[in-house]
Amino acid sequence: MAYVGALDQGTSSTRFVIFDQKGQITASAQEEHEQIYPRPGWVEQRAEEIWSNSVRVMQTAMARANLEAKDLASIGITNQRETTVVWDKETGEPVHNAVVWNCGRTSGIVREMQAKLGGVDALREITGLPISTYFAGTKLRWLLNEVPGLEERAKNGEVLFGTIDCWLIWKFTNGDVHATDVTNASRTLLVDVGTLQWDDRLLEIFDIPKSILPTIQPSLGGQFGAISSPSCSAFQGIPIGAILGDQHAATFGQACFTVGDAKCTFGTGAFMFMNVGLADPTTRRPVVSKQGLMTTPFYQAAGEPPVYALEGAVAYAGSLIQWLRDNIQFGESAVEIAKLAASVPDAQGVRFVPAFNGLFAPHWRDDARGIIVGLTAFHTRAHIARAAIDSTCFQTTEVFDAMEKDSGVALSELRVDGGMTANPQLLQFTADLLETKVLLPKILETTALGVAFAAGLAQGVWKSQEEIKELWTVDKTVEPDMSEEERAELKQSWSKAIGRSVGWED
Repeated sequence: MAYVGALDQGTSSTRFVIFDQKGQITASAQEEHEQIYPRPGWVEQRAEEIWSNSVRVMQTAMARANLEAKDLASIGITNQRETTVVWDKETGEPVHNAVVWNCGRTSGIVREMQAKLGGVDALREITGLPISTYFAGTKLRWLLNEVPGLEERAKNGEVLFGTIDCWLIWKFTNGDVHATDVTNASRTLLVDVGTLQWDDRLLEIFDIPKSILPTIQPSLGGQFGAISSPSCSAFQGIPIGAILGDQHAATFGQACFTVGDAKCTFGTGAFMFMNVGLADPTTRRPVVSKQGLMTTPFYQAAGEPPVYALEGAVAYAGSLIQWLRDNIQFGESAVEIAKLAASVPDAQGVRFVPAFNGLFAPHWRDDARGIIVGLTAFHTRAHIARAAIDSTCFQTTEVFDAMEKDSGVALSELRVDGGMTANPQLLQFTADLLETKVLLPKILETTALGVAFAAGLAQGVWKSQEEIKELWTVDKTVEPDMSEEERAELKQSWSKAIGRSVGWED
C-alpha cells in the first residue's frame, strides 16, 4: 500500500499526518511553537523553530507508523498563508522573526497606501484582495523599512522572501528550490489574480525587488523538488508533490470540487471558502467580490487552468477562546470554557466583537477594536464565554450572506471542520443563523487530508477527484432550528455591536 504524508504547518502548531490510500490516518505527530507578542497587536514566530518542529514531527510520525522513506509516495505541505519570512540567501538565517498573518503592525503602511491609491479596494481588480494588514506584501514592506540595512541587502539580491511554505521548501531542498504555489503567492498583494504571476505594477507600488521573490508554481505537481536536507536523512528523495495554503487544503479535503460547494474551517480564525470555478473564458479574469470578500485561486494542477474561490476570513475564532483561557483565566482549557458557556441557555444579549487587530471580511476596518457590549448586573462569566463562542457564528454568518450575494448561489449546506467543531453549541448556532444545514465529516483533519489528496493525485496514488469524493463521508448533520424573527433580531443586535467597534482607533 502507498502512503502520503502531509505536513500541516499551522498558526499555533505543526503536524505531520500519514494517510493510506483509503484516506485514513495511519499515524500523526504534533508540536506547538511559541507565539511572540512584542507589542499590543503584534504577533511573531521563530521560523527556525517551525523548521525544527517540522523535522521532528515527521520523524515521530514515521516511527509511530513503522514506515520508511520508500513507503511514502509523496508529501504535501500546507501552511498558515500570509506569515512572512525573510532570510539570508547564503546562510539561511532569518533576518527577523516571522511576522504572522494576524499581526497588526502594518496598519500605518496600509492607511498610507489606502489614502494614496484610493481606498481599501484600490487594488482589488488586480489582486482580488483589499489593502489590509492581513497580507504578506505589507509585512514585507514593513521589514524592508524597519530592519537596518535590509532594503539595501534586498536590492543587492542577498536575501530571499517567502511565506512559510516557501521557507520550508527551501529548507527541505537544502536551498536548491525557492518556490511557492499560486494559493500562497496570491496572498501577498503582489500577484495579478488573473495571470497568477508577480505583477510589475504592484512591485513598483510596494517597492519590492523582484530578485527576492520565489518562482510561482501550480499547487499540484509544481516543481517543488524532493527532500535533500541533511537534517532529513530519513526522508531523502521523497518528492514534494503539492503545496496548498491551509484554507485551500481544507477545501480540497472537504471535496468541494463542484461550483457552489462551500466549507468553513473553525480554527485559530474562521475561514469560509466557496468554489466559483474557472475564470471567465472571454476576460480570463475570475469573479471579483463586490461584498468585501476575497477572490483567490482554490488550486491549480500542473498543465491546467486554475480553479478559483471566494473567501471570507475572520481573524479571531479559536484564538478568542485561547485569549479567554490565557489572558483572562476563564478556564484551564477550551473544553472547560465550553462547559462554562453551556451552563447558560444563551448569551442573554451580550455581544463580544473580537476585533483585537481590526475586522477582516466583510468589513476590512483596521480602526476597529474588541468590545463586549450589552452587559448588565445580571450577567456572569458564563454569558461572556457564550458570547465569545457566538461571535464566531455571527462573523461566519456575515461572510456567508456576502458569499450568497456575490455568487448569486443560495447555499444549501456548509461543510465544516476545525477544532471548534467539537462544540455542539457552535454547530447549532451556526446552522440557526445561516438557516442551512451544517455537515461535519468523519475525518476532521481536512487541512492535512486535503494536501495529502493533492500530493497523492500529483503522484498517481489517487487517479481522480471523483475517487476522492467517494472517500469523503459525513459524520454529523446539524439542521437549523430557529424562527426567522429570532434570527433577524440576533443579526440586528450583532450589526449594532459591530457599529460600536469600528472607528475606535484614529
